[in-house]
Amino acid sequence: MKRDIPGYKKKLGALGEKIAGEYLQEVEGYRIITRNYTCSFGEIDIVAADKSTIVFVEVRSGSIPFAGFAEESIGFRKQKKLKQLASYYLKEKGLNGCLSRFDVVILLFERENLVVREIKLFKNAF
Repeated sequence: MKRDIPGYKKKLGALGEKIAGEYLQEVEGYRIITRNYTCSFGEIDIVAADKSTIVFVEVRSGSIPFAGFAEESIGFRKQKKLKQLASYYLKEKGLNGCLSRFDVVILLFERENLVVREIKLFKNAF
């Protein structure tokens, strides 16, 4: 799958979210609660539980060679929006008193064949 193919970025993102979910479950021991939680003002890629903590996970996928770092793409505005979404989620589910945090999973793919070259997990990223 090449970068110039229509929908490449969306397909790469969906693949990244799928692999990130598997990684979180199988390697890190998280329990996935929901994927692609949406409400009227946004989306959270993955909501999971890490022991007794609710974890809101933002997934970033990129291909190698890659201009820039995926972790740098989560700026202040995006962080603020994710915090608002998480607050809404906790309120909606009646989980206001629960411990929660924000993790980021970065996946780097080989551009030509979409082989995962690196997975990074940043716990309590912001």
